[in-house]
Amino acid sequence: MTETPTTRVLLTGATGFLGQAVLERLLSAHEGVHVTAVVRPKGSISGEQRLRQLLRKPAFRTWRESVGEQAERVFAERTAVLEGDLSALAEITEPFDVVIHSASTVSFDPPIHEAFSTNVGGAIGLYDALLASGQDPHVIHVSTCYVGGIAKGLRPEAPVDHDVDWAAEFDAALRARDEADMASRTPERLQALIDDATAGHGKEGPKSVARAAETAREEWVRTRLVEYGRTRAQSLGWTDIYTFTKALGERVAEQKWADGGHRLSVVRPSIIESALRHPYPGWIDGYKVADPLIMAYAKGALPEFPGLPDSVLDVVPVDFVVNAIVALAVGGHRDASGEATPEGAQAPEPGYYQVCSGASNPLPFHQMYENVRAFFLAHPLEDADGSPIRVPEWKFPANNAVERSLAVKEKLSAVGGKLNAVLPATSRTREWANSLHRVQSGLGSLRTYVDLYQSYTRTEMIFDDTRTRQLNDSLPAGTPEDRTFDVRSIDWADYWQNVHLPALTTMTKAYGRLQAASKRRRSTKRGLSEGTDVLAVFDLEGTVLNSTVIHQYLQLRRRTLGLAKWPAEVADLVSSAPTYLKAEKRDRGEFIRAFMRRYQGVPAGTVREQVAGPLGRDMRRLLRPGALARIEEHRAAGHRTVLVTGSIDLLVEPLAHLFDEVVAGRMDERDGVMTGYLATPPLVDEARAQWLKKYAEQGGYDLTRSYGYGDSHADASWLLLMGHPYTVNPDLPLYRLAKKNHWPIEDWKTA
Repeated sequence: MTETPTTRVLLTGATGFLGQAVLERLLSAHEGVHVTAVVRPKGSISGEQRLRQLLRKPAFRTWRESVGEQAERVFAERTAVLEGDLSALAEITEPFDVVIHSASTVSFDPPIHEAFSTNVGGAIGLYDALLASGQDPHVIHVSTCYVGGIAKGLRPEAPVDHDVDWAAEFDAALRARDEADMASRTPERLQALIDDATAGHGKEGPKSVARAAETAREEWVRTRLVEYGRTRAQSLGWTDIYTFTKALGERVAEQKWADGGHRLSVVRPSIIESALRHPYPGWIDGYKVADPLIMAYAKGALPEFPGLPDSVLDVVPVDFVVNAIVALAVGGHRDASGEATPEGAQAPEPGYYQVCSGASNPLPFHQMYENVRAFFLAHPLEDADGSPIRVPEWKFPANNAVERSLAVKEKLSAVGGKLNAVLPATSRTREWANSLHRVQSGLGSLRTYVDLYQSYTRTEMIFDDTRTRQLNDSLPAGTPEDRTFDVRSIDWADYWQNVHLPALTTMTKAYGRLQAASKRRRSTKRGLSEGTDVLAVFDLEGTVLNSTVIHQYLQLRRRTLGLAKWPAEVADLVSSAPTYLKAEKRDRGEFIRAFMRRYQGVPAGTVREQVAGPLGRDMRRLLRPGALARIEEHRAAGHRTVLVTGSIDLLVEPLAHLFDEVVAGRMDERDGVMTGYLATPPLVDEARAQWLKKYAEQGGYDLTRSYGYGDSHADASWLLLMGHPYTVNPDLPLYRLAKKNHWPIEDWKTA
């Protein structure tokens, strides 16, 4: 039997890193506690389901094993859910002795309205609901040491000294979303987005252009809101929107709750990392603040970093933060002398507790770096080829040399991107495009690290923790070590070498194994599953046939025009080439229409005669070996093979026997002579996608099981419909899309 609960706790942020650790500690160390968690639904998963899922997480493993088979029942008895979002919290009707508010966004750089909605709006919603309930619980408000903003010297355990009007900032931040959205809809902005989308997606079709333009507009809005948040925070003296909104969240707690005579304790952790002791050494739930920087270094992606080697990197294990929170939850609010506030005491002052290491057990940035370097020299990660990665040696250059070097590399990368966009598709340019993508991704990550982290690795702030150490000293005699939080007990070399970095490495390798398995699944060629409801759709030029409509035309005219007319025909074709190239770049259908006008006046019978003879033999010689093999595989599996081309049907006849069906354009004829006009619009890009959906519907084919093969960016719109899209010797835009979407890329020239 569990003890009848005597302390009722309302907990926000229970599904987060810190929140779930607080919940586990309350359950494992204090049987007389009942916890109600505020959890919002996520998609089709209810708040109650999300809370119950926590029991299966590693943080609860030790407690679960100690309770045994009764764990689920005990968890259900000692927890409950108040379902909803903090910013619109339902009425609080149950009585609570303690409220622990740990919910927040932990991103440094979210859009301004998102940061305010969570970190300020969540606090407003919680305190308004508590005030409406008429209750007087002790509230423990979890904040961050960095709420003081950009400053130097010792930062006290006291209210932040600022006069920012949180209500005005909150209203402005929420309006910013609508303002940015309206700014994105001006004719000038929309036209610029359309032009960019047309340049990048014009060959896919107008719908694709529209989708790309709208996606770019939404990204423009988000980027603007991120920049707005960053600059607004910095304009008022904070490093980023996260610390700014956390400071305003504190002020909401002070004004709405403490100023009304209610008990308030503010817990300010510094940078929270993996547990030192509980629930087990190294417990962590995903990468935390410093971890992406550490792992980027371990992977060789950070050759240098703009940190001050003698600045203090203030890190604290998560269980120390949890223990301080739980000590306040169980021991009650403390007055200025550190004594427990008597029940009914009038207007107690808020208590501020900075759970940090910088003052009592400082960790210089160079010491952290040396520990990280030593660890990864002894235990290196491996690159894609399985070779150990040699981590770089940082020199900590002064005068922003890292920033200047990064800016130069970014400019060179941008030039390379523009050049890459106009190069022809060859195996060498595809590999270069791949290398450029890796470089750009690396530079993007480095820029993110520099922008977000250098404020924390160049800081000259030290956080006082006198009151927090007093709180730890007030714990009852005999309190187990894993429930204490005196940071002076941390041996930093031991923590980094034997606790935190091994945990990070294990987690990273687990991620790597999952990614490698996923890559193997994508790259492994499986036998085709049989089925009569499966389509195998092939493009012609550049995919099945190593030829183009221009090449086919020249081969035909070379055989049918006399020697006297042939030079003029070639000269005319060369002079028209720029027009055709522009049309091809804009729209595949426009190019086909324009080029097919060259057939005006050509007798259809002459074309049929050539196709049945030498021209047909030439076309069959241009069939790609890999295409023939794949067509046979699909036929053996019972799939319906379909060749779809924008070329005219007369020119495709030599290949018709290879497929179950050929779908091609048809040239308009008058008295047996081609007019140069197509009888129907060319079946390319989005037109092909619409035709394919109708074809599958009428024939009862399952596109999610079907296969598509194309070589051009114009094929992207219909390849996206297929469950198994393949790119064959793709042009560079399609190659980049295939890499992004993890589509197979095949070479059918020889295989």
